[in-house]
Amino acid sequence: MSSYRFCRTDDVTLLVDALNRCWSPHFPDEPAVTPASFKRSIRDLQVWCSSCMVAFSGSDPIGVLIGAKRPSGTLIHKIAVHPDHVRQGHGRHLLTSLGSKLAILGPPRMVAEVQETFDAASRLFNASGYAQETFLTDYVLHPTAHTTRRGGPGQREDRDTRDDRDGRFVIPVTIDDLAANGLLEEAHPQVCWERSVETLSARKDDIVGLAVASDERIEAYLLYVKPTEILSLRSFVDDGGARLRQLLSRLGPGAFRFPKVHPAEISKELLETFGFRPAGGHLLYAAR
Repeated sequence: MSSYRFCRTDDVTLLVDALNRCWSPHFPDEPAVTPASFKRSIRDLQVWCSSCMVAFSGSDPIGVLIGAKRPSGTLIHKIAVHPDHVRQGHGRHLLTSLGSKLAILGPPRMVAEVQETFDAASRLFNASGYAQETFLTDYVLHPTAHTTRRGGPGQREDRDTRDDRDGRFVIPVTIDDLAANGLLEEAHPQVCWERSVETLSARKDDIVGLAVASDERIEAYLLYVKPTEILSLRSFVDDGGARLRQLLSRLGPGAFRFPKVHPAEISKELLETFGFRPAGGHLLYAAR
């Protein structure tokens, strides 16, 4: 006999167990979920235990839904059913139950970023009335593309943080600096949930930033986390990408990931001129 229930703030251990039983078999290469990593998702992604559900067969978790909530909407962060219990309606019931709750409490928008190879999840969202809005592309920056400059093949960019060409400087920058200058939220492009302003603010102590600045303002910035993941790449000057290229040249060697890039965030053509190449992606589904 199956049963379902929404969770509470004291259900972290239950949700961790349910994820490891139901999600991990579908993604065996991912590390196991721990209470610490789950609590980080609460901090970084605004996962709400009251927007999470577990399906049971007796006392055993057989399905799990993890929801993150912000004023803009709810993200179905993860949803999975144990391989022994698929195609029995559990995933559909979890989605429908959360939708019914949000119809009363809000916010009304529900989204999901589904890995393109997770066919079962795509079928579930299609069958549950979700529409695919766009495709979020995962990019990888070639290990040497960002460490070369116009001077010649293989010639490394000067790594000095000061650069007074045309009166501009490359300077360290923090999330707080960007917020104080009104650059973090103002006209922020469409981005995936895990690289949104809310997540950047929550992770600010982990993030490294560089900016191109003139005497008057910050003209472009790059945010990343070590060792090799880019979080934000923005320019406020129409220069054909020159300032962004200048920032990318300051990254150390390695294949940097730029995950889940929305097509409205930055152009594919510009990224490819920097040396980024597509490496898979996620389907963005939405419903109300």
